[in-house]
Amino acid sequence: MTDSSPPRSGFWPLIKIIPIQTSFRLMRFAAAIALVSLVLCVLSVILTVIPFKPPCGGLNCGVDFRGGTVLELSTAPREVDLAAIRSALGKEGVGDIQVQGLGGTTDALVSFETPEGVNAAEGVETVKRALVKALGPTKFTKTEVVGPKVSGELFSKGLLALVLGIAMMMTYIWFRFGLSFGVGAAVALLHDVVLTFGLFALTDLEFTLTAVAAILTIIGYSVNDTVVILDRVRENLRKYKRMPMNELLDLSINETFSRTIMTGVTGIMALTGLAVFGGEALFGFSVAMIFGIVVGTFSSFFIAAPMLMWLGVKRGEEEIEVTVLGPASRA
Repeated sequence: MTDSSPPRSGFWPLIKIIPIQTSFRLMRFAAAIALVSLVLCVLSVILTVIPFKPPCGGLNCGVDFRGGTVLELSTAPREVDLAAIRSALGKEGVGDIQVQGLGGTTDALVSFETPEGVNAAEGVETVKRALVKALGPTKFTKTEVVGPKVSGELFSKGLLALVLGIAMMMTYIWFRFGLSFGVGAAVALLHDVVLTFGLFALTDLEFTLTAVAAILTIIGYSVNDTVVILDRVRENLRKYKRMPMNELLDLSINETFSRTIMTGVTGIMALTGLAVFGGEALFGFSVAMIFGIVVGTFSSFFIAAPMLMWLGVKRGEEEIEVTVLGPASRA
């Protein structure tokens, strides 16, 4: 006996909101969108560097880059009073006070900037006494003092890491696909990094070593997204040798569109949970990553791909597939 019932169309039809095959003509808008992106990048640079004040300009640099002290404390078994910590530090006249809970309700992480002209060691001991007075018996499990010289070196090395990351990605794609592909990918990566800096400057999110890690992660995600599209472009260059470049780029993007969007959506879903439930320590990282996924997907479509159209791609003889005829075929 056979089952004559019609096949099920799927457990959850909403998963198929994004069609498998699309036919968007995105290259029609490439020039206009590139102009808008250029304006946004210029504004991002202005917000990041103005005012011209070391070490971070318009960025809200944390203790990592500005210098200061980080204390990790525990009031177990009592619940820690974060408001009392802020009040005690405010009375001591320290700057850039940041207090956040750690895991449970008995631990906290405190960072502050030591006032100029005050010895760092003496300032830390003064703050500890003020916290013990405000909270009662307190155990300090971690104490880190970052000097201005060290923080300046961290900032410069963080920027160097970003520059080297982009340069190495460009070099890899250059050798793997060609110079035009490498330049297009590098411009797209630079676009993503500059706009992410603009996000930090505009929203006043704290810029720390964690933010640098987020930007490096965005570079990795963006180049992965870009390589998928560029690889399909390279395949189609071999298959459609006489197709106009704008149509070929549209075809390549449409063939990878569903995969690219679904990858980005699943990443954003995970990062949204991290931003909501991960606490203040991971909020900036999560927001930067969500923003980076959006602009990284955008730049793969509208920056990296159109650059091939504007720079030009050689369709030389090395791309022609040669079929070797056997003896039977020659006969």
